[in-house]
Amino acid sequence: MTIKEVCEKYNLKPDTLRYYERVGVIPEVTRTGGGIRDYQEEDIKWVEIAVCMRDAGVPIEMLIEYVKLFKQGDETFEARANLLKEARARIVEARKKYDTALERLDYKISRYELAMKTGVLTWE
Repeated sequence: MTIKEVCEKYNLKPDTLRYYERVGVIPEVTRTGGGIRDYQEEDIKWVEIAVCMRDAGVPIEMLIEYVKLFKQGDETFEARANLLKEARARIVEARKKYDTALERLDYKISRYELAMKTGVLTWE
């Protein structure tokens, strides 16, 4: 796939994809003989991981560390698992904050919906 096709598929800007490769969020992408990026299945898998993790709020630095560990081989299984556990814990914590905010919004919405029916706004 071309960089344009990958960007369209994952709703990314070419600069973002190039940046991910440059800083190590994804490993170096397969290139044609002329040096043009030619995303293969393995490259796409890395893009999918990066997009998923970034959408979940995982920091760039954590993704860079994960790719570095991956490149070091099987002896880094434990370190990679620990990194993913840390990323998961961050996501769970962020989700708790969103859940609390949603509960508060739902409460306020219910009060306004009741006020629209009764003409009275209460905060009970």
